[in-house]
Amino acid sequence: MTRLSVCLVLLSALVVGQAAHAQYVLPDASRLAPPMPAPPPPPKIEVPRIPQFDAPPRYNYQPLPRNSFSDRVSRCLDDAAAAGLGPADRGTYARSCAN
Repeated sequence: MTRLSVCLVLLSALVVGQAAHAQYVLPDASRLAPPMPAPPPPPKIEVPRIPQFDAPPRYNYQPLPRNSFSDRVSRCLDDAAAAGLGPADRGTYARSCAN
């Protein structure tokens, strides 16, 4: 009886194993996966400019952009608080500092 049951279990395992093996699909053969995107273009390689020794230097004479009024007031209030001024003195200091 035990030999018969062992044979049936082995036979059923072989049959089930063959059915599962028949469903194997290669990884690259999937029809649901989207196609691979095209590779990105190669980077653009440019030769850097070589500075000339006899060329005059180029200076930028434009003034630096000034912060907005609210930025200047906030910075002045922070500076006054860091200096230990009281609330009344902070306002006076911020008015004279921001303008």
